[in-house]
This record gives sequence, C-alpha cells and structure tokens, in this order.
Amino acid sequence: MATPEFILKLREKIGHDLLWLIGVTAYVEDDEGRILLGLRADTGEWAPVYGINEPGEEPADTVVREVMEETGVAVVPTELAAVKAGTRVTTYANGDNTMYLDLLFICRPREGAAGAARVNDDESLEVAWFEPDHLPEPLAASAVERLQRVRRYRARSAAGNPRALFCCAENENS
Repeated sequence: MATPEFILKLREKIGHDLLWLIGVTAYVEDDEGRILLGLRADTGEWAPVYGINEPGEEPADTVVREVMEETGVAVVPTELAAVKAGTRVTTYANGDNTMYLDLLFICRPREGAAGAARVNDDESLEVAWFEPDHLPEPLAASAVERLQRVRRYRARSAAGNPRALFCCAENENS
C-alpha cells in the first residue's frame, strides 16, 4: 500500500504529527443488490473500498480510481450519501497520525464490469460481492458504520429527503 507522494512530502515537514485528510468510500452495489467488499491486507478485515483524495482531484474521480485500482471494477458514482468527519485518530505502524473527512459515495458498476471484480493491487487479499444480509466476517467497525449510513441515507431518500447525511452542532441534517 503505497503512501501518496504528497503525504510523504508533508511528513518530511511535520513528522508524525496529526494530519487531516479527505477520504472517499465507495459503496458499490451491483444490479442484484450485492455489495463489493475487499479483505484488507493491512487489517485482515472486510471493508468497502476507500482511499485518499489527491490534491486537486475531484472526490468522485477518486472513488472511481480507488475502486479500479483495488478491485478492477469500473464504476459510476451515482449519489453522495454522507459527509462525515472522523472522530478517531488513526495511528499507523510507522507512528503517523491521521484523521479523515469521509465522503461516502454510492456507486454502480459500469455495464458488464461487475464480473471483473478481482484483487488488483496489494491493498486487498480477496475481493468479492456479498448479499447485504450475508456479509463476511470479520467486518471492519468502520465498514459497519458506513453501511449503516447508507441504510439511513436510503431510508431518508425513500421518505422524500434525498440530501446527503451530514452533522452540525445544533442538529443532524437540518
């Protein structure tokens, strides 16, 4: 899992200090309602595809790039489901500290692309499609949270409120 060059350059200046990054998550669902997950090489847990937004890169383009890099599946982002600031500091094995603003996109595979799912880089040990009611274990805690956000977003959308989920100090999604 290569650390993006811009982060390496920042780390030369700030060391292991806390770094705030923009991340994207791809909730990829095929025509059968199955969800694309990867067994992460770094944690040994199943999770949706996620990654770091590069400087100047559109977040939707980041989602497309990350899904292709990790799974070989070409996707189309269709909805921005949630914008969520992380509350936990992630400390990596090398001592680097980060927090993330996560943009959660719902995506669909491009026509005929769902069958292309495969391990496509060193970030995953396995890649597969799963029925939402039959998810693999262990499932990353962050994956559980993200899947809950998608369910909540879809329930609100079905009730006539299709805005992305977000929080503010006074109340959620006012």
